[in-house]
Amino acid sequence: MLTQMFDYLRIALYATLVVLVLILYQTWEKDHPQPLTSKAVLQEEKNSSYVPNIVDTPKDYAKPVTTSVSNAPKPSFIAVKTDAISMEIDPQGGNINEVKLLKYNESLHSNTPYILLNDLQQTRNIAQSGLIGLEGPDTKQGQALYTVEQTQYELQPGQNELQVKLNWQNTNIQVTKTFTLKRNSYVIDVDYEVTNHSDKPYDANLYFQLMRTNSPPPTQQSGFMNLATYFGAAISSPEKRFQKISFKDMQNNKLNQTITGGWAAMIQHYFVSAWIPDKTYTMQYFTNITHDDLYTVGMISPKINVNPNQSVHIPAKFYAGPAIAKDLEAAAPGLKLTIDYGWFWFISDLIFWMMQHIYDLIGNWGWAIVIVTIIIKLAFYKLSAKSYRSMSAMKKLQPKLSALKERFADDKQKFTQATLELYKKEKVNPMSGCLPILIQIPVFIGLYWVLIESVQFRQAPWILWIHDLSQKDPFYVLPVLMGLSMFFQQRLNPPPPDPMQAKVMMFMPVVFTVLFINFPAGLMLYWFVNNSLSFLQQWFIMRKLEASKTKKIS
Repeated sequence: MLTQMFDYLRIALYATLVVLVLILYQTWEKDHPQPLTSKAVLQEEKNSSYVPNIVDTPKDYAKPVTTSVSNAPKPSFIAVKTDAISMEIDPQGGNINEVKLLKYNESLHSNTPYILLNDLQQTRNIAQSGLIGLEGPDTKQGQALYTVEQTQYELQPGQNELQVKLNWQNTNIQVTKTFTLKRNSYVIDVDYEVTNHSDKPYDANLYFQLMRTNSPPPTQQSGFMNLATYFGAAISSPEKRFQKISFKDMQNNKLNQTITGGWAAMIQHYFVSAWIPDKTYTMQYFTNITHDDLYTVGMISPKINVNPNQSVHIPAKFYAGPAIAKDLEAAAPGLKLTIDYGWFWFISDLIFWMMQHIYDLIGNWGWAIVIVTIIIKLAFYKLSAKSYRSMSAMKKLQPKLSALKERFADDKQKFTQATLELYKKEKVNPMSGCLPILIQIPVFIGLYWVLIESVQFRQAPWILWIHDLSQKDPFYVLPVLMGLSMFFQQRLNPPPPDPMQAKVMMFMPVVFTVLFINFPAGLMLYWFVNNSLSFLQQWFIMRKLEASKTKKIS
């Protein structure tokens, strides 16, 4: 009876992994509609008639309204380039309409930089900011038209900082909007300098907002690459460091929350864009969906007072780049939580921490996975050894168990009692055989999220034909090796006494090979190495037990 319980439990644990895979796949199917191909998106022309949306009045925090812009011709877009990003600023409002990440290619075999922000009609993703006051610069009639000294800016060799100044002025008010970009950084400092030349106080409200369509970004990746990853908005507050606001949430409810020292972000696979106001400012956070279906998350400040003949500076930050934990945390507290490792985040954090340190030494993420797998096996060596000894002993007991089954075929109670006495005499615990599977499940899930969420594995090669550990093995070698290693490992285990259970267990390697055939190569590498090490450990223990038994007999 206990033997059957053990076999049922072992099957149930394997089935749990199967169910997890199916749930993840169904989640991806539901939350990730088929994106546009990169070719289709890149062929789309920019919509010059697009009208931006800005916050109307301080009273309507969560109600951005469509504004009109002048029909007068405006200057060309302002092109800004550093070693890390290429950016386009629209002089109408000083909005960021495009950000290209120069150190990240769109696909593995492409030299085209990854486009994070864009002003294309079907995948529009832009960052706006402005000042609302009775005398401008942004009003209900439209956003300010800034002037610049030049339309091309580039960080030069030996230069560590690049400033782009946009100017606006009327009779009484002067506004200088300065973007400061630094070498090897995805943080853009944004500073508003407001000067009041009149003899009366000037009041204005500062706003920031991120606006995008509900379309996953163009990707050349396979389906499982985007499996169950989050695509949507998020905000942070001292009370709740990370709060997801999905596009569905925006449809059902409008956010209207007062926060001091937070941030608002748009999150997509591997990359983040976020407005980070000064930590001393108390802002009113809002969400909205515009008439042209732009999902918006942003914030607006209380009134900012500028006394006559005085100036004030209003600082903020904008992050647009890869989801790298140390960079995100340096940009804003809690921003690294946009890297969502799921339920087993503590395991994922530990795994990635080890991998990062190993990668820093050897410079290859594939070998980092192999070495971390070995470390994990060593950490659980004694625990696994105890389990494998029990399983080896169980295998040796199969003839005696079969004899007891024949002897007590008509009396299950006596068979169970005799089986318990045999286990006690031989000092065998059949339940301990489930331990290796139990250990693998949380580690497997933790590593899965590391490989799925960590941008470091994107387009990271290992050896030979594996050029991207975050993608499936193009020749399916690793999934097949994983299935074979699982098969050989099972051959060392005691077969279930029930013929049907035995067939199910023998078929498991085939099931897992088929289910995981499109999973990231890095995950298959882990499982193959883990199974191979488990096989060697179990084989070594069995040989040792046999040698010990032979020695006793002699």
